[in-house]
Amino acid sequence: MQVFDRVNEDAYEQVVFCHDRGTGLRAIIAIHSTRLGPSLGGTRFFPYTSEDEALEDVLRLAKGMTYKAAAAGLDLGGGKAVILGDPQRQKTEALLRAYARFVDSLGGRYITAEDVGTTQPDMDIIKRETRHVTGVSPSLGGSGDPSAATAYGVLHAMKAVAVHLWGSSDLGGRHVVVSGVGKVGQALVRHLVEERADITVSDISESAVQRAAGDFAAAVVAPEKAHAVACDIYSPCAMGRALNPRTIPELRCAAVVGAANNQLDDPSCPELLDQAEVLYAPDYVVNAGGIINIAEELKGYNRQRAYGRIRGIFATTTLVLQAAAAEGIPTVVAADRLAERRIEQLSAVQLIRTPLGPT
Repeated sequence: MQVFDRVNEDAYEQVVFCHDRGTGLRAIIAIHSTRLGPSLGGTRFFPYTSEDEALEDVLRLAKGMTYKAAAAGLDLGGGKAVILGDPQRQKTEALLRAYARFVDSLGGRYITAEDVGTTQPDMDIIKRETRHVTGVSPSLGGSGDPSAATAYGVLHAMKAVAVHLWGSSDLGGRHVVVSGVGKVGQALVRHLVEERADITVSDISESAVQRAAGDFAAAVVAPEKAHAVACDIYSPCAMGRALNPRTIPELRCAAVVGAANNQLDDPSCPELLDQAEVLYAPDYVVNAGGIINIAEELKGYNRQRAYGRIRGIFATTTLVLQAAAAEGIPTVVAADRLAERRIEQLSAVQLIRTPLGPT
């Protein structure tokens, strides 16, 4: 990959390659934008097959965080970090603290949180080296694991989609396939059971599937077949790129509403979804509950206030769906326009307020 060409393509502000010989740390921090505020995004610890794959993932994720924060109405920019390696074998306190010092060196331009492969206890360790971290334990002034908040937001996005498609937010009797029942997926299934929805689950982890099946009497399907199950809503809640030119024609759902980041594999996907007559609720609108929740830590965490803002995902999703329908454009385009408009408008306000020098 031509790094500078790729970074310039989407106007990233900063990309930092982090290496610590003693701990074996190899990490990349990408800051896409700080136009609305400091960049906030989780740290993913994952065994990438190559450095190019890791770089492409962190860049896509960082840009997505810019749009996620903007669409959610937060005064934050977009950033993300990846640590290259197997967290089961390579994660140590020393490695996390070495990584945290790199985060601290950015002076608050990037604020981290947990993501795939990292946990709340990891964030507590990181906090020992830097204050630029969220999602830490309540005992340290944080909000804890943001997975429940993400799931709560996805639920309200599903309710908005239900109103749009079927005229009611009631999910009772609706068949939802949840692909990926890790922390977010499990929490989402619990909400859906409370809503009296019919649930089918899948995951590459047999123990996660069995836990969901045992706790919630959910039906089970193989991960490679989950997208093709006939249902009302398909909810990808694992890794990205679940929707691609191969899987989209096989969808048998009315809508896709999931927690995974970067669900669309390439630019052809929105058109393919339209051809398949599947309504797509844009991922960064749907899964913003986590960032809304941890953003509250920056002003002193209040759960009631945080969850009140998360319920606003219903209104944001509705706005995007209505704009797409009215303008005859894909929902991803409508969501992008919403985020970009807010960034441009508020950037202009900040420019006016910024002293331009002696007069």
